Amino acid sequence: PTTPFLLLAAFCYAKSSNNFYQWLITNRLFGHYIKSYKEGKGLPLKEKIFTLVLLWLTMSYSCIFVVSLLWIRFVLLTIGVCVTIHIVTY
Repeated sequence: PTTPFLLLAAFCYAKSSNNFYQWLITNRLFGHYIKSYKEGKGLPLKEKIFTLVLLWLTMSYSCIFVVSLLWIRFVLLTIGVCVTIHIVTY
């Protein structure tokens, strides 16, 4: 969920201050996300697997223990499938 905000921050920094932009793309926590996106590489395989496992664990928990309405479960599962497709093809 943080990627769009990081990309927006990088865009704003690039327009306002080269020093801030350089700081952001060389940051040890966030820099690799922005570089990978700009280079068209997407997420590394390890992060894709972690993201998908976490996604389906939380979706499964929600569908089994939290949500009782069948149509909401269907919506959650549809969202999960769409996000999975996006992550796998990204």
